[in-house]
Amino acid sequence: MKIGTKVLILFLTLNLFSCKGTTQETEIKKTTTEFDFSTFKKFRETKLKGQILNDYDSIFNPSQRKELSDIIYNYNIETTRQIVIVTIDSISPYSDIQKYATDLSNYWGVGDAKKNNGLTIVMCNPCRQIGIATGTRTELILTDEICKKVIDKTIIPEFKNGKFYSGIKKGVIELIAKWE
Repeated sequence: MKIGTKVLILFLTLNLFSCKGTTQETEIKKTTTEFDFSTFKKFRETKLKGQILNDYDSIFNPSQRKELSDIIYNYNIETTRQIVIVTIDSISPYSDIQKYATDLSNYWGVGDAKKNNGLTIVMCNPCRQIGIATGTRTELILTDEICKKVIDKTIIPEFKNGKFYSGIKKGVIELIAKWE
């Protein structure tokens, strides 16, 4: 009996140590949303050519692309402030278009790094979402509240009528006016 008790205690002790070791080695990994933006043509490679409208979802016709690009390009030349517009068909794996817009803007390096004067508008028509990401200095003038108001009062009403170009153009013009 003594040997049986010792074997049982030894068995339980070894079992306990093996569980403790497994628990200590288990690492809890924090899930983060990551997206490989390299699938998009980098803004840094295109902005020198004036291609600041990235219509990946083919929302705009060629003349609309040119007119909107001219407005943004001319504003950039006059002020050194950079605006980028992106239309996409999905924000997956993201669920928040605002986070998507911020991450994309940071990845592309929209705006001057020293001035933090960039603004990125991302529109996902199938998702029915739009987001505006601003650089830290831009955010001092174009606050989240102002951007939300432009989206809600200027852009969305046009979108509801199926006028995506008009909504984006009016929104850009209003943001430029408020940025002055």
